[in-house]
Amino acid sequence: MIPNPMIPEVTIPSVIQNIPLQNYLILSTLLFVIGIIGVLTRRNAIIIFMSVELMLNAANLLLIAFSSYRSDPSGQVFVFFIMAVAAAEVAVGLAIIVMIYRNTRNTDIGFLNKLKW
Repeated sequence: MIPNPMIPEVTIPSVIQNIPLQNYLILSTLLFVIGIIGVLTRRNAIIIFMSVELMLNAANLLLIAFSSYRSDPSGQVFVFFIMAVAAAEVAVGLAIIVMIYRNTRNTDIGFLNKLKW
């Protein structure tokens, strides 16, 4: 392959080289599984909301790890947009949870099921 003089040669940072990619995969998988368990087992809306954020951060960790190993900044750009959407989600979600708490004095998901009847 002929090197292109217009594209600079990018190397993986030494900090990233010291940690194998498998460690990032394992950590991200564990974070995602903890988030899934939190969503499926908890009944408090705030804890469910935090579990969803934990799953988003696990996906962000994988995007950052893969983009660093490939020396491609596009994964980091995706993470920036995901974080912007997550911030908007946090604002709207917490506003909904606060309004539910003001009306029912409870954030239990099982209690909210009774509101539709």
